[in-house]
Amino acid sequence: MSEVAGVRAERAAGLSAAEVAERVADGRTNAVRSRTSRSTAQIVRANVITPFNGLLTALFLVILATGRWQNGLFGLVVVANTAIGVVQELRAKRTLDRLAVLNAPRARVTRDGVTSEVDVGDVVADDLITVRAGDQVVADGVVTAADGLEVDESLLTGESEPVHKAVGDDVRSGSIVVAGSGRFQATAVGEDAYATRLTAEARRFTVVRSELVAGTNKLLRWISLMMLVVGPLLLWGQLRSPDTDDWQEAMTGAVAALVGMVPEGLVLLTSLAFMLAAVALARKQTLVQELPAVEVLARVDVVCLDKTGTLTHGDIVFDQLLADGPQDDVREALALLATAPDANATSAALAEEFSSTTWQRTGGVPFSSSRKWSSVDALGHGTWVLGAPEMVFPEGGPPAERAADLAARGKRVLVLASAHSPAEGTSLPAGLAARALVVLAERIRDDAADTVRYFAEQGVTLKVISGDNPRTVGAVAVSVGLPGISDAGEAVDARTLPDDPDALADVLETSAVYGRVTPQQKRAVVGALQRRGHVVAMTGDGVNDAMALKDADIGVAMGNGAPRPGRSRSSCCWTAGSRTCRTWSRRVGG
Repeated sequence: MSEVAGVRAERAAGLSAAEVAERVADGRTNAVRSRTSRSTAQIVRANVITPFNGLLTALFLVILATGRWQNGLFGLVVVANTAIGVVQELRAKRTLDRLAVLNAPRARVTRDGVTSEVDVGDVVADDLITVRAGDQVVADGVVTAADGLEVDESLLTGESEPVHKAVGDDVRSGSIVVAGSGRFQATAVGEDAYATRLTAEARRFTVVRSELVAGTNKLLRWISLMMLVVGPLLLWGQLRSPDTDDWQEAMTGAVAALVGMVPEGLVLLTSLAFMLAAVALARKQTLVQELPAVEVLARVDVVCLDKTGTLTHGDIVFDQLLADGPQDDVREALALLATAPDANATSAALAEEFSSTTWQRTGGVPFSSSRKWSSVDALGHGTWVLGAPEMVFPEGGPPAERAADLAARGKRVLVLASAHSPAEGTSLPAGLAARALVVLAERIRDDAADTVRYFAEQGVTLKVISGDNPRTVGAVAVSVGLPGISDAGEAVDARTLPDDPDALADVLETSAVYGRVTPQQKRAVVGALQRRGHVVAMTGDGVNDAMALKDADIGVAMGNGAPRPGRSRSSCCWTAGSRTCRTWSRRVGG
């Protein structure tokens, strides 16, 4: 028994200074070198070494060889064309290099029995990390202690409901603690952490496929071949002309004729058009990583939308109060519950509507995801319980039935009940009577309905693919007027979707809204649509969307979502580095 107690005490004390130093020396820290896979040198080289630049540069060098550099002003077209592409991509790169799923500035670690705050990058493998409501999980790990610990994993999975964590459960970097407190032991840090691995994969750069650029380059290659034949003939003709005084003049005349064969205006105007489009999008708070993306944007015919962070803000708000009798006591009780010390997302939503109370709190039971209810004792007004209807009234009855009907329409419903006697321990008080139903809803983005309407007017098909509950997703889709769905029950549970790409594509043609979609399925949905010839744009705001964003023809990463009030999940609008991955943060083209 003493040996076991000694081991437990040693674990509770965390790592020793020597163990930390050993892990730092081995590189097992949470420090990550954050950069895109396309360096500044690669950006410059990609924009300098092009068929167009190669042709004009070769002709410019010939002019320089003649000593008549003033005849080589056409070389400025090369400089202008290159500068436009380089400046725009470097601007995008600066933003992309700030992409970080993990943005918590400090972490609380226990070492040598002392808990202190360190920089996130100084966390090492096997560290004991303490978290509480509002903190971001900075590494993958296993929970070693939990007190009502609930974690929001929507950034990783798309599921908006908080997940209860008990001792022994896994936690992943990038998730947010929304209730309770706890401690976990880091099992994967730095580049081995889940969020970092997905982010690194999403950052990998691949070349944009542009039909305009590809067509122009093909034309330039044919012109190059023609020059190999025409060039010597032009030079021979210039040398034999009686108006030619020397070889320099003959060479200049030949180059002048060859330059006329190169469509400088076509290339320069194409770059200028791309640049102006990128500037216009920038005024809409949108970052374009590569100029040809605006061309692909114009050809999009299907947009796949994530719900959380795209159509909604990712948090809940008070929707309505359904009470059969007077509401004065009900509102007082809800205000008291909203100001309880164990505040969570529900409390925050209620506090917005029920901000003050004259009642005095004398006790209560804190919320627990295992119980799914909380209670408060009010001086002279009995005990009030707020929780899931099926947990507060497990035997059923009118309140539970009415709540079930609302839940079937995608609403989140809580029941408020009262009793004269207080709760005994963590058990419900006796004699509970239902007093009201509290309906909560996800906070929908102000521009969501306008955006949906805009796409419908443009003939673009919309598909909502979310990791959240299908009915919840369906309710949001109906509320913003998404075409193809008229009732929340029409949303498809992605767990029933086929794995075969062709069969999946057949299902996608018939339904518009899907819930319980895994990150792998999001990627499969994008691929299935592309197999049917669609040009697909994907929008999302979480790591769970990253691979779908990467595979889509246009990847749109929304720069929003708040793990805690006033703080964004990512340090900037971020792009996932797809074939033509870009950032939209507002309505595209609107």
